[in-house]
Amino acid sequence: MKAFRRKLLFSLLILPFLSLAQERIVDKAIEVSGMEKMKNAEASFTFRKHTYSYKRQNGQFTYTRIGKNRDSSLVRDIYTNKGFTRYIDDTVASITEERKNAYTNSVNSVMYFAFLPLWLKDPAVVLENKGTTFIKGIEYHKIRVTFKKEGGGVDFEDVFLYWFDVEDYSMDYLAYKYFTGKGGMRFREAYNQRTVNGVTIQDYRNLQPKIKDGVPFGQIEKAFENGKLEELSIIELKNVKIKAIPKS
Repeated sequence: MKAFRRKLLFSLLILPFLSLAQERIVDKAIEVSGMEKMKNAEASFTFRKHTYSYKRQNGQFTYTRIGKNRDSSLVRDIYTNKGFTRYIDDTVASITEERKNAYTNSVNSVMYFAFLPLWLKDPAVVLENKGTTFIKGIEYHKIRVTFKKEGGGVDFEDVFLYWFDVEDYSMDYLAYKYFTGKGGMRFREAYNQRTVNGVTIQDYRNLQPKIKDGVPFGQIEKAFENGKLEELSIIELKNVKIKAIPKS
C-alpha cells in the first residue's frame, strides 16, 4: 500500500511538469518556425493543380482554392468563419451538404498542414508528452495530439504524432491515424525547408505502411527507420508568398 501511495504521489507530482514541458516544446516550435506571424497574415501558394490563398486577421479567416473543372470552367471555393461557398464561373454553385462538408475539409486540411505547428495551440488540442526518441540518429521530442469533441471538427477522433528536434525545435516528422472511410496511417518526412518572410515552409514525403494495420501507430517512427513504410505521394507547396498584416 505504501509503495502504491508513493507511486501515486510521484505521478501527481510529475504530471504537471510533463504538461508544462509539452506546452513549452510546442511554444518553442511555433516561435522558431515564425508561425506566430500567420495569426495575422496573407499568404498564397500552389498545391498540385490548385492555387490557394490564406487570410487571417483577429481570429477571422478566409481560405480560397481556385482551380478548373474538366470543362475548363473556373471553380472557386471559399471557406470562412461563416461557412463554405463554391463558385463556378462567379455563380454560386448548388451542392449537397455532403459535398460541402467534403470540400470544406479538403480546403481546411491543406491549410492545416501548410502552416503547422501553429494550430497545436488551438483550444480543442490535447497535448501529451511522449518523451524523446531518435530518428536517423537525431534526438526528438515526441508529442502526441488528440482533440476534444467540442471544437475538434468532424475528424476529432484522429490522432497525431509530432517530432521536434531537441536542439533547434524544427518539426521534421509528423504522423496521423485517421478513421474516416477505411481509415489508415500516414507518416510525413519534411524536406526542402525554407524561410518565406520569416516563416518556415516545408514540403513532405508522404508515406504509409506497406502492410495495412501491420505497424503500431505509437511506434511508427521505428517502422520508418526499419523500411516498413512506402512512399505514397509528395506534398509540395510552390510559389509560396507570405505578407504580415496588422491587427485591425
